[in-house]
Amino acid sequence: MNSNSYVLAVFVALFAFALFRRFRSLFGRQPLQPSRLKTRIVVLSLVAVLLAMRGLHSANLAASGLIGLVAGAALAYVGLRLTRFETMPAGIFYTPNGYIGAVLSALLLSRIAYRMQVLYPVMQAAQTDTGDPFAGFQRSPLTVALFGIVIGYYLAYGIGLLIRGAALGATAAQPAERASPPSAP
Repeated sequence: MNSNSYVLAVFVALFAFALFRRFRSLFGRQPLQPSRLKTRIVVLSLVAVLLAMRGLHSANLAASGLIGLVAGAALAYVGLRLTRFETMPAGIFYTPNGYIGAVLSALLLSRIAYRMQVLYPVMQAAQTDTGDPFAGFQRSPLTVALFGIVIGYYLAYGIGLLIRGAALGATAAQPAERASPPSAP
């Protein structure tokens, strides 16, 4: 095995671990953690900017990325409407609609697997020519659109969770203030 094979193996292992964590978080009640959501929003915003910068070289890629981001944001709106929120003494919890996240993840994974199968020989040749094995991967408008949908969904969904959590936190604090016992004369 050469060093590129080791790098690919590490990349595949990290990718599999990230997918495992993502699929695990699609189901069941989760605590609303604003700091984690803000970090995720910042990282996804950076990825969206990098995707947009890559799309500046081609009008097709830019259009497909933008359409994907808008479609992902619209899907996030639907996902937020289907998300159940609970205010408990331990904090605010939410249960996301697992079907939307699972379908998005399955679409993206199937597209990546297809592109890897089709482009693997091309990637080997591109690495020797340009040094960038993913050059062919980044030229597909459909793949860029799917990345845009996933990024747009999780970006808008995270922002929506923060807004909804702040609103629930504010309404949960109001009844506690009203419930104080009356003062004695």
